[in-house]
Amino acid sequence: MNSLSSHSPAHLAHPSPTRTFTQQFSSTRRGARLARLLAVNQFDAWGWPQRSDTSQTAALLVAELASNAVLHGQVSGRDFRLRLTVDDTPAQPHELLNALPTVLRIEVTDPRGERLPQPPKQAGPDADPCTSPAATRREGGHGLLLVQSLATRWGVEPYPPSGKTVWCELDVSSCPPHKERTCPGG
Repeated sequence: MNSLSSHSPAHLAHPSPTRTFTQQFSSTRRGARLARLLAVNQFDAWGWPQRSDTSQTAALLVAELASNAVLHGQVSGRDFRLRLTVDDTPAQPHELLNALPTVLRIEVTDPRGERLPQPPKQAGPDADPCTSPAATRREGGHGLLLVQSLATRWGVEPYPPSGKTVWCELDVSSCPPHKERTCPGG
């Protein structure tokens, strides 16, 4: 809906094994906490148990993006939205589902489109968020370093008419159906 698809038209003719969870939350600390808790439950339903690396990493990302929406994107009387998407779609219809990594996309949409997050300038993917020069000079602002360190990709998209969506993606291991409940490395 608010994210661009990179699938080719030929690919769209085939059914897509995409799973989605979307929920609105109040722009409060309690709303941000509830977003994280419900996300962890959803990850468990999708096959990543609560104590798995995938679930814990994704929960940290949800917590950070939801917290930023509450702290920096709040407009009185307006909520923020969490959208989780798992895409197991192969690049080509004939490829096996496990040929490419599964992509877990986390999106948080808030009503303050004029307040865009700034990417950390002096941090690379291997930067230590606690000791980088940019992080040690100020008390806040470490969250995007965390997102940059943990996520495979992240970015910001406008959400018309006046909001924004901050998103991140994780390339994660595919999980077996819910009944099997064991994820390799996840």
